Amino acid sequence: MFHDLLTSAILINLFATMIRLSTPLLISAMGELVAERSGVMNLGVEGMMLMGALVNYMITVNTGRLWLGLLAATIAGGLMSMILAVMSITLKVDQTVTGLSLNLLSSGLTLFIFRAFYKTENVIDLFPQVPIPLLSNIPYIGEIFFNQKGLTYFAFLCIPVIAFILNRTKIGLAIRSAGENPHAVDTRGLNVDKLRYIAVIFGGLMAGIAGSFFTNGISSRFMQEITAGRGWLAIIIVIAGNWQPLRMLIATLVFALLDAFQFTLQGIGTDIPFQILLSMPYIIALVALMSSRVRSRMPGSLGVPYIKD
Repeated sequence: MFHDLLTSAILINLFATMIRLSTPLLISAMGELVAERSGVMNLGVEGMMLMGALVNYMITVNTGRLWLGLLAATIAGGLMSMILAVMSITLKVDQTVTGLSLNLLSSGLTLFIFRAFYKTENVIDLFPQVPIPLLSNIPYIGEIFFNQKGLTYFAFLCIPVIAFILNRTKIGLAIRSAGENPHAVDTRGLNVDKLRYIAVIFGGLMAGIAGSFFTNGISSRFMQEITAGRGWLAIIIVIAGNWQPLRMLIATLVFALLDAFQFTLQGIGTDIPFQILLSMPYIIALVALMSSRVRSRMPGSLGVPYIKD
């Protein structure tokens, strides 16, 4: 009897952790989806998330207001994305080089700012759990899905909302067309660069929100490279999900489950070296990348700067 209860508790904790850890991945991946649908490959997601995490930490430490920290992190991600937008859309700089440069800038800048202004480690509060009435009382299911943080519900709500916007609205059609055939969009009298700016900045705002979750939703502190490559996983999720929101959700849950699994194994004790456990999501990510080229729905002009004739 005790063994059954212990097993149930471990499984509930495993899947509840999976849902929680999927939050930053899903938010940043949905923002990246919109950017890539417009034709811009935003490889700077990791840097935007990292900057969002630091700004959230700084504002929350100095004001004690969690929601103000979240707002500041969102703005920080948007400002970082504007740098990428100017470089890749206006100046036509190679998008791969721009994204990688942004990541390097953010990595060095966040570490410098953190060490310069914070000599001691400050711990901030975490956003509280928000149990949904009635649904959170459902055995097993309620604890896993309906007793999470507000940003987690937001992440899952983004899936149908963004899918609807991209597929059922005029602005969504224009963004997708800018990524498929920008010349056709231009002949219709629409501004391709403006559409791409909107999409890239939206992706940056989402990356900032995702980054804030590492400090106000998971760890309650900031540390060097706290995002630990999750921005790269977000890009892989878009590719592995074949640029389709529902498939991206599946890919996100797979990566989050592997992440949660290694935390659970470390918690209950195992002889497996923790380095192997930490590498599991990234090993699967490589496999997903190698198998993602079959029937790819990659936007036709992804990564190609638009130069008006």
